[in-house]
Amino acid sequence: MLTFTTDQWVIIGLVFVLGLLVGMWMTSGGRRKWKTRYNEELEKRRVLERDLKDRETHWNSREKEWRERETLMAAGRRDRDGDGYPDRRGDERPIIGRHPEDERR
Repeated sequence: MLTFTTDQWVIIGLVFVLGLLVGMWMTSGGRRKWKTRYNEELEKRRVLERDLKDRETHWNSREKEWRERETLMAAGRRDRDGDGYPDRRGDERPIIGRHPEDERR
């Protein structure tokens, strides 16, 4: 078993106190700093996630509108032939505003 002299115990005590002082100096204000930085980062992440969710909702609604518009345009194209007039599908009645002898298509 080791026995220490009084001088050695004083040196060990001073090194211990010095370690405590250096530790307190290194963390002075540091706890508040990292907590505030952490909370700020957490809030930024929440804001970014909320913005991303809003953006996704917006683009999903826009895509739904675009698909509906495309469906309506496709339905309109099916009802028309190349000249822009409704297709009569064999109906012999003349279309109003068009001369019957005009064969442009």
